[in-house]
Amino acid sequence: MIDKLTEKDIRALKLGAVAAVVILLFYAATQWRDHWAVARTNAAELQAKLDAIDVDKAKQAGLTTIVPAFEMPKVEDEQSFLFRDKLSEQLKRAGINNKPLQVQAGRKSLYPGYNLLLVKCSATCRFPQMLDFLAWLNENPYLVGIEEFKIKVDPKKPQEVELELTVSTFTSLTKKGSGS
Repeated sequence: MIDKLTEKDIRALKLGAVAAVVILLFYAATQWRDHWAVARTNAAELQAKLDAIDVDKAKQAGLTTIVPAFEMPKVEDEQSFLFRDKLSEQLKRAGINNKPLQVQAGRKSLYPGYNLLLVKCSATCRFPQMLDFLAWLNENPYLVGIEEFKIKVDPKKPQEVELELTVSTFTSLTKKGSGS
């Protein structure tokens, strides 16, 4: 049958085959171009989101000073020592002379696996010292909260205040890695 085709027919078949290949290539190229345009648009959107998230170093440094530090709770004996030590350090830093810190027995917390340990502090200091101490309190990585806060001012010594403060920390009921 191919023998019966004229040269003109063969040329027409070749031209048709080339045209079919060109049409298929054109179709594939337009599909690829459309897909590439969608991918570029998605990439631009993601880059815009990343740029919005990317905070300059000054803002980031400012945020880290606001966010309190936090350490995961340890067992009661260890946590009690760490918490009292850090609290004493903060009191000294503020220039506050305090009576010995009293650790009160841990009580059950709302969070399973943890107890709440209370530390009571009594001290006499000047008002600005107390404010400094309170401002630095969020730097204590073991602090959970202030449970009680009382200040008394003696009318005879208005520059001095008596401070009674009860702060809390979490203690873990299990040692890390014990699996229970």
